[in-house]
Amino acid sequence: MALPPSLLIRTAKTIWTTLWRTMMSQMAPSDKAGAYQRPQSVFCDRIPSDNFPAEPKRYRLIVGMGCPWAHRTLIVRALKGLEQAIPITVVSPSGDEGYWVFDHPSPTDSLSCRTMPQFYAKAQSGYQGRATVPVLWDGQTNTIVNNESSEIIEILNVAFNDWATQPSLDLYPLELRADIDRWNEQIYHTVNNGVYRSGFAQTQTAYEEACNQLFETLGMIDTTLTTHRYLCGDALTLADVRLFTTLIRFDVAYYGLFKCNRQRIAEYEHLSGYVRDIYQHPGVADTCDVDAIKRDYYGNLFPLNPGGIIPLGPDLTNLTAPHSRGR
Repeated sequence: MALPPSLLIRTAKTIWTTLWRTMMSQMAPSDKAGAYQRPQSVFCDRIPSDNFPAEPKRYRLIVGMGCPWAHRTLIVRALKGLEQAIPITVVSPSGDEGYWVFDHPSPTDSLSCRTMPQFYAKAQSGYQGRATVPVLWDGQTNTIVNNESSEIIEILNVAFNDWATQPSLDLYPLELRADIDRWNEQIYHTVNNGVYRSGFAQTQTAYEEACNQLFETLGMIDTTLTTHRYLCGDALTLADVRLFTTLIRFDVAYYGLFKCNRQRIAEYEHLSGYVRDIYQHPGVADTCDVDAIKRDYYGNLFPLNPGGIIPLGPDLTNLTAPHSRGR
């Protein structure tokens, strides 16, 4: 005999809510108010240094194509023309296992790792933290140099100019650093991490606070772009790179999956052209794997999309349309 519908509903909600909170506590730790708290990166060495001199093909980037933080490093690598000096290894998220898995054997045969947790554990004995991407890896000493994307892109911007095809390009010029740092601080909290604070919020209050801050900042940026081609004026900087990797994923994933659905980026007059402008810079489009973005978000974030259904849209063919930002 079937159970009464009301009992089925209450039982299912109790079980699912319990399981959901358990999974979310591991995937997206929160504070007492239910707001998402992103853990800090652990490896923060720089190049060049006594332990890590600048050398071509000694270092490698380990990236996930759907990850916005890893995407930053791929864009700077492409803009600087470092493809020959800094090779990459691609990992993909495993929805069943809950961590990144190497698409091919790991960068060094001596490590023989299949997963990123194994990789981190062999790089640092007893490591108990999160096994995230991107990773800047030293193949000579089998050591993780850095796993903080904001620092890796600063390294790529200057450390390997002797082997870059665009050595004169400076995405973090001294005269703009105060402005770049100011933008980075605001955009990180309310946009880069703001979409995650919205999507991973575990209470209505935490969600509304994050979502409101997100769209307040997007509106402010759109207004700034009425008189600035880029955030800091006429020149593309690291601040633009850091913002772009969130914006290119916004309509694809964050708008629907993360409930950031007050407005699409395509509906902003200036932000939409700004995204097209950066997308059309030489080499940038090749780093934007939209299929991987949809697959990684919708196919692997089980607590947010239990059915694993990947949406067909949106149509992003307009990314190659004229942007008129030069005016």
